[in-house]
Parts: sequence; structure tokens; C-alpha cells
Amino acid sequence: MIDCGEGAQLEFMRQRLSFARLRHIFLTHLHGDHVFGLPGLIGTLALNGTGGDVTIHTFEEGRKQLTAIFDYFCRDTPFDIRFNVIEPEEKVILETKSLTVRTVPLNHRVPAVGYVFEEKPGERHIIPSMTSYHNVPTFWMGRLKRGDDYVKEDGTIIPNEVLTAPPTPAKSYAHISDTKYISSLAEKIGPVDLLFHETTYLEEHKSMAAPRGHSTAKQAAMVARDAGAKRLLTGHYSSRYNDESQFVKEAQEIFHDVILNKEGLIVDI
Repeated sequence: MIDCGEGAQLEFMRQRLSFARLRHIFLTHLHGDHVFGLPGLIGTLALNGTGGDVTIHTFEEGRKQLTAIFDYFCRDTPFDIRFNVIEPEEKVILETKSLTVRTVPLNHRVPAVGYVFEEKPGERHIIPSMTSYHNVPTFWMGRLKRGDDYVKEDGTIIPNEVLTAPPTPAKSYAHISDTKYISSLAEKIGPVDLLFHETTYLEEHKSMAAPRGHSTAKQAAMVARDAGAKRLLTGHYSSRYNDESQFVKEAQEIFHDVILNKEGLIVDI
């Protein structure tokens, strides 16, 4: 989960998501609309008897404030609440067998970061017809998936690309929440399959965006274009606008593939 605003637990239930699978919560910054849902969510996890541990990635100030809240309202949880203290910097903050998560610093009214989630390259795919033709024994399959050539008993070498197909391309997602437009941000994000970049304002209100630490739809599209993203997901709209389709229209003047974000939207990366 990235950020946890008010009503997060209710939306979890509406979308029929599994509370038991939630293990990491990444906070972009410590403004209420990104944090106030946490006490309720943690309380619900406790009531549901969720086990294991939940790690909250946040700044030191977030660790202090949330610890005090949880100690008062959520004292007896059947799971461990862990904190991974981060800084507003470029850094890998989480690495698993299949995933890397890194932060990029943003420019908001308080310390803030964006998150880039990158799958690690997977294993190659066995071509059964070719391994059968060359009588490759089963115990060789793991080595083939890792890229090794097959060496027969007589010393004949069968190149790996004859026996396997390339791995499924790794996927990537960047989440850029509240921030002023940063021209150098695109390079730090890099090419991603999907970029969420806040679009609080339209270009006609650009003069309001920067002082409040926000971006326009046009500026978000510029970041998507310069980063080499495949698709841009809009969001975090100011309530001054009644027609949110304007954000897509403005962004598409700069970047072709724009998705209008809305409650409950599911995007297949």
C-alpha cells in the first residue's frame, strides 16, 4: 500500500482486498490526507487477527508520531509493527528476491519521496520441444532457466537460446505524489511501465501549483515523456475542478497514453 488516507480500510473491503496480504505500507509524506487512515487500518488488522508483521516505511518524525498513536489505540496487535526509517534521498529501501523499491526525493511543503517499484529479471522459459529433442535431463532445467548452455555427455554444447526463450519482461511502476514540478525527476525515475504523477492543477492555475508544492497535468506529462514512461496515471485532483477529464486532455497534448485515475480503478501493468 502506498499512503493511507481516511477511509482506506473501507475501500479495502469494497475492493475485496485481503487484509492478511498487506505487509508493507509506503508513506510518501506526513500530511493528513496521506496518513490519517493508518490508525483505523491497523486496528482492523488487529481485529481480523492478522499475524506476521507489517512494515511502515516513513520518516523518523512519522515513526515517532505513529508509534505514540499505535501505543495508545492499538496496543494489543497479533502482529509486529515495524518501521523502516527513510530519508528524502535516492536510495534502495527494500529488496526481495523478485522486487526492488527505491525512493526519489520530491519537492513539497514537507519532506516527501516518490517510490519506484522494479521487478527483477525473471528466469528464461524452457522450450519443451527443443529440450525433448536434445534429450536434456530434468535436473538440467534449473540451470537452463538461469541461462547456462547445455553440455552433453560427449562434450557437445547446445546454446541456451536454442533450448529456452527470453524471460517475461520485468515490470516497473513509479508513484510520484505531492510535489512541485522537478525537471530532473524524470532521469531519477527512468523508464517505467506505469507512472503515477500527481496532477493537482491544470496549467491555467500553474501560478498556484508551485507555492503549494504541487504540479499541473501538463507538467506531469512532461515528466512521463522525459522519463520514457509507457503510460501516465493522473490523480490528486483539486476540488476546484468539476470535470476531471480536463486533466487527461491537457496531459495528452504532451504525452500520448494517459489514464484518468478514479476511485476503484484497476490498471493492468
